[in-house]
Order: sequence, then C-alpha cells, then structure tokens
Amino acid sequence: MGQEELATLTGLTSHGIRKIEDGTSTPQKGTVSDIMRVFAERRVEFTDGQGVRFRDESTEVLNGKDGMKVFWDRVFTFAQTTGGVIRQNGIPEGPLDQCAPEEAAAHRERMQPLITRRRDIYVRAILEEGDMNFLCTAYADYKWNPKEAPPTVPYYIFGDSIAIFAFEAEPSPKIILITSPVIANAYIKQFDRAWEIAKIPPRNNA
Repeated sequence: MGQEELATLTGLTSHGIRKIEDGTSTPQKGTVSDIMRVFAERRVEFTDGQGVRFRDESTEVLNGKDGMKVFWDRVFTFAQTTGGVIRQNGIPEGPLDQCAPEEAAAHRERMQPLITRRRDIYVRAILEEGDMNFLCTAYADYKWNPKEAPPTVPYYIFGDSIAIFAFEAEPSPKIILITSPVIANAYIKQFDRAWEIAKIPPRNNA
C-alpha cells in the first residue's frame, strides 16, 4: 500500500502520511486509530516489538458464559481499534443477555461512551418481527425480519470475523467464530440486503 492509497483511505493527505513516516510529525490519537483501522481491514496486525504480519484465517469455538466474555471482549477490541459497522442478524437479545447477564451489561456500558467518542462505529441489528427486546437502543439501530421471510441462522459480524450462534447447546450459547475476510464479506452482503428489506419497528418510528 502506497502513501497515496493510505492517505485516501484514512482521509489524510499524502504529505501528512510522509511526515508521520519520517518522524517529523506526531499524529493525534484519532489519526493513529484511522491508520490502524485501514491496516486491520486488510488483516495486517502489529506485533509486540516484532513488526507486522497478516492475521491468519482461523476458526474457534466459544461456549457458555466464559465464551460470551471472550466474544464481547473481541467485539469491543474491534470497535475500539478500528471502528466500522457491527452487524447482528437473527440473534434474540433477551436470550443472548440471559446467557451472561453481567458480561452483557458490562459490554453495553463500555460501548455507549466509546461510540459517542469515536463517532465512526455503527451497530445494526435485525430481530424477528415482534421482538421488542431492544437492549442497546442507546447506540444501535434495529429492524425486524418480516414474519413471511425464512428464518436465518443467528450470526454476528465484526471486521473480518463472523460468529454463528447456537442457543440450544449446553452450556448456551455455542459460538463458532470464523476469522476470514472472504466468508465475512459474503455474510456482509447477505446482511446488507436483508437490512434493506427489513421492517422498521414501531419503537424506531416513535
């Protein structure tokens, strides 16, 4: 990635990028976050004193309350580091909250000020029509999947990670977390199409 491309993607100037690279300018915290977001979107991560590398594609299984804590920490780290859109489809927030209520509450408490401060994080959730459990109205937009639409496998997308939820497992939930830009982008396209045709709940109209 050249300086011109990085400048375009971060909203900076190529001159500004050059000054940061040669050490004649110290970037502000927001500028660093913008640059980190661009690298993160391309699966580039900075290692502890070792340089940079591409993040490997991976699959892992998270289970129950402990798994939910790991999951929420991953989501928060993504939001804090890179910003962007967080997408949730077919995950009922009532049962999700009941799986790990303390962890879910702590996650909401830290997300709200982060989103207010960064202003580049967008949370979108599609619930089944009639589900009024809008637990994150302080920072999330909600829509309904129409009753006549086929049910979807519950999934959650952040960055290049897609998490598939199964609430019938013991302990609940079982989360299959896949880190893969190709798979995440396929689900993003599916979600964005579903978002276009989803219904706006009465509460959002109000």
